[in-house]
Amino acid sequence: MAKNLVSVVDDDESVRRTTSLLIESFGFRAAAFESADDFLRSGQLHDTSCLIVDVQMPGMNGLQLQSHLAAAGCGIPIIFITAYDDKESRRRALHAGAVGFLGKPFGDEQLLQTIRSSLRPNKRRHENNVITES
Repeated sequence: MAKNLVSVVDDDESVRRTTSLLIESFGFRAAAFESADDFLRSGQLHDTSCLIVDVQMPGMNGLQLQSHLAAAGCGIPIIFITAYDDKESRRRALHAGAVGFLGKPFGDEQLLQTIRSSLRPNKRRHENNVITES
């Protein structure tokens, strides 16, 4: 059985790289993308088991990507990551079905628990939806 693919969309190269390495250390496959458009054009959409996406990015931001995927009927579990404690963005993301909303920097264990929760079928979502203090 193939490992789950966790895709990371973040415009910050260091976040993409370190988050991807962390995901791989958890035993998952990781793919990293600089923008929402890169992810959508990648061909990885249907292979992605969980999507980790930055809220604020140039071009299509994370919330717009979430809306785009929902409109297309794509039910990939989404975990938002952000450097900004924006309560309205968190509310919108979680209301639209995000499984988590994590503040940067987030802890390794917090990310792992959120990914695992997102991959459990029929599991109640929003367990790890808190913003951690920087």
